[in-house]
Amino acid sequence: MSRSAAPSWALLLVLCGAVFLEGLDIGMLNVALPPIRAELGLATGELQWVMSGYVLGYGGFMLLGGRAADLFGRRRMFLVPLTVFLVFSGLGGLATEGWMLIAARFVTGVCAAFMAPAGLSIITTNFPAGPRRDRALLVYSGTAGGGFSIGLVAGGLLTAADWRWVFFAPIAPALLVLLAALPLVPKDSAPRQPRPRVDVAGAITVTVAVLLLVMTVEQAAHAPALRTMGTLAAALALLAVFVTVERRTPTPLLRLGILRSRPLVRAGVMGLLFTAGFFGFQFLAVLYLQEFRGWSAAETSFALLPMGADAVLAPTLTPRLVRRFGHARVIVAGLLLAALGYALFLPVGADWTYAAMFPSLLLVGIAFALVHGPLAIVATDRVASCEQGLAGGLLYTSVQFGAALGLSAVTAVTTVAGGGDVPLTPLAGYRAGLIVPTAAVVIALLIGVLGMRERRPGRAVRSGRRASGSSEPAGTGSVTRPK
Repeated sequence: MSRSAAPSWALLLVLCGAVFLEGLDIGMLNVALPPIRAELGLATGELQWVMSGYVLGYGGFMLLGGRAADLFGRRRMFLVPLTVFLVFSGLGGLATEGWMLIAARFVTGVCAAFMAPAGLSIITTNFPAGPRRDRALLVYSGTAGGGFSIGLVAGGLLTAADWRWVFFAPIAPALLVLLAALPLVPKDSAPRQPRPRVDVAGAITVTVAVLLLVMTVEQAAHAPALRTMGTLAAALALLAVFVTVERRTPTPLLRLGILRSRPLVRAGVMGLLFTAGFFGFQFLAVLYLQEFRGWSAAETSFALLPMGADAVLAPTLTPRLVRRFGHARVIVAGLLLAALGYALFLPVGADWTYAAMFPSLLLVGIAFALVHGPLAIVATDRVASCEQGLAGGLLYTSVQFGAALGLSAVTAVTTVAGGGDVPLTPLAGYRAGLIVPTAAVVIALLIGVLGMRERRPGRAVRSGRRASGSSEPAGTGSVTRPK
């Protein structure tokens, strides 16, 4: 490694440390859900909110967080939320009531909503476009998967002692990451012109609108239909107000022209559907193994470990595949593997051996390695540096909304099919729930295939730039200029 390259990779190490902790936090919590339910006396709908509270904060504030990184500085929007994230992750372990834990999870989700797009934009603005940046993004996404898989194992071991250690354990490593980030995360370049005025009206309307949309999805499984429709109507009304505000303000929070980028929009939709399937599947898998089969938290952790295969594959195999076949083909291959993995699990039985489950778990882990990182590359590839935070915010908003959608959909289907408040009691409920991730990833696969057709040779991009599915490096001029 050259001397000039060393600081960049040291910076990447710090950013990976932060996203590793985020994955660790999610992975450990997954296997702790049944003990949390038992001690705090939570129903299935309330238990879902322990996960969904985080998703609500993450998805609701992601767009604002992404734009804040562009306006107020990526360093500030990375370090401050990381500090608050550290504190409230620990406070979750002190909860004595369900609402306390959900509130702590919501705050940590809000912090992640500011931290994640800031970290992504730090990478895209400090690594030159092309193979070097692609590899950095793939390592970054693979590290999140590594945190998740290690979290599954660590969560099981910690939960065996006390589920509260799932929240206490990350405090020390988070503090180390914060101390290392202080000297390594670069200061933002001084702006050449006065910082634009903050679009307060746009920030308020879009944040509340997205919060209501996520809440609509979350409560659809257990709330009265009239309340759900009312929440949805309010969210859509606020989105209409937001669009009107953005068209009229000279300094919009979201430049609507960025939505003309087909790669960005396509990546967001596919990310939403893929994440819906992934989160829905893992939620059902944990409940099936622990509550239906009676496996311990530690046994469940090790059983789900193959889903963390992306921790190894994302930084090693995926970059080679991207260079050889291009982003689009790698993404489609990953979606195809995910669809196969979910389909193989559909006929799950009451006495299935682990050998019967293993192929599905491994295929889903490989699929994550092939889809997650390349989607981030495609979404940010042609976006100007001054809007990298916004592009990351849009992508992550879609991903987190997908997580909420997947959790809500599988909960609703399994509850209805299972015929009671505790899903999975009849095995038919579990099998019905598995249809949700299967259908979601098949739709994403169709979108990916259509995207590949648009980028076939002979169908040139009007601007003369390479297609986002191409395996050739992007030039420095390969950006979408703000209009």
